[in-house]
Amino acid sequence: MQFVHLLSFCCVCWPVESSSEMQRRKDQLEEHHQSRFQRLGRNDEETNKRSSSLLKRSTDVTKSYLTKSEQLLRVDDHDFTMRPGFGGPSIPVGVDVQVESLDSISEVDMDFTMTLYLRHYWKDERLSFPSTNNLSMTFDGRLVKKIWVPDMFFVHSKRSFIHDTTTDNIMLRVYPDGKVLYSLRVTVTSMCYMDFSRFPLDMQSCSLEIESYAYTDDDLMLYWKSGNKSLTIDEKISLSQFMIKEFHTSTKLAFYSSTGWYNRLYINFTLHRHIFFFLLQTYFPATLMVMLSWVSFWIDRRAVPARVPLGITTVLTMSTIITGVNASMPRVSYIKAVDIYLWVSFVFVFLSVLEYAAVNYLTTIQERKERKLREKLPCTCGTPQPRPFMVERTYSDGEISNLAEFADSAYVPPNGEKQDRDLVHPPVTNETAENKGKNLREMGACTFSYPTELNEKEQRF
Repeated sequence: MQFVHLLSFCCVCWPVESSSEMQRRKDQLEEHHQSRFQRLGRNDEETNKRSSSLLKRSTDVTKSYLTKSEQLLRVDDHDFTMRPGFGGPSIPVGVDVQVESLDSISEVDMDFTMTLYLRHYWKDERLSFPSTNNLSMTFDGRLVKKIWVPDMFFVHSKRSFIHDTTTDNIMLRVYPDGKVLYSLRVTVTSMCYMDFSRFPLDMQSCSLEIESYAYTDDDLMLYWKSGNKSLTIDEKISLSQFMIKEFHTSTKLAFYSSTGWYNRLYINFTLHRHIFFFLLQTYFPATLMVMLSWVSFWIDRRAVPARVPLGITTVLTMSTIITGVNASMPRVSYIKAVDIYLWVSFVFVFLSVLEYAAVNYLTTIQERKERKLREKLPCTCGTPQPRPFMVERTYSDGEISNLAEFADSAYVPPNGEKQDRDLVHPPVTNETAENKGKNLREMGACTFSYPTELNEKEQRF
């Protein structure tokens, strides 16, 4: 009986202790959650303050990540295959150009290569958007394919491309009122008609022409946005062979018989060629070759191995100079200034070679005639003189024999045979030394015909 009362007392007291413990734990958890919520509340307040400051600084919807640019510009709501204001007056499109570099000038191909920034300005009300603080929206080339842009091309261009490193160098800027700036970086190679009649003292005028391909002046009016100020040039532009004299702009109308009139913009520039390079490479060498050919005039005409190679060398050098100049020039049908100078120099060099050939030939003819004339002259020794010849005293036998031996040794023919000569044997008399010398001089006046190779002493008897 007592055990039953004890058990009932334990069953009644145990639930009371359990509920009080649970209440205490519940109070502790509530205190913990309240402290945690207070800390989180402070962080939320700071976050709200920061977000509110950002919202106060910029509330433009164009910067909202939830708004797409196509939706803001309403690209899908309009037909951008038609020009702005279709059916109305022509849309004005302003253009300005910044020349970055003038890469090369080719005389052979008659063209030039230029890199430039081409910018277009027009207004398309279909692209207007609401904006309070932001003045414009800037896009890359991906949006260009979805809206209308002017269809510009370069007249007389051979090659052109838009730079694409690291992405396409295209920029599109749209203002809230619908004004559009379209800029791109282009490299173009265009023709330039050149006149080389005064080369290398020439000046060349070239132009880059910009025109709309599809829209006539009734639909699109091209103009320079700020006149001549629309064209800006980099001050560092320089060329190796030319000096850039002037850059200026102009506008004209171009007519095509099948399509009509088009506005055309011109970028004109004048180039003046540097002459110093051609003085060193062409004019000075040609002048030295002419002076070198004149050196042969001071060389003995009988020195054939010296004069002939000198003349041939100068002629070949002049031919090489002419060929080198013409290789870097187009094959024009008119005469250039450098051609006149080079060909006159070539004629002087060639005439110096002909002069030696003429002198050598004429000298050979003259020597041949003199040799034949000497061979035809007879010996006059021993023939009667027109005036009486009186010998008062004859020579001795010894003197006569010496005189005969000198006459025999004076000339020996090539075949080794001695010619027969008539000797005068004056009578041997007692003559004084003075008369003897006089008679010997008279005998020495008798000459014989010998070849020209003998010197003067050997030809006289």
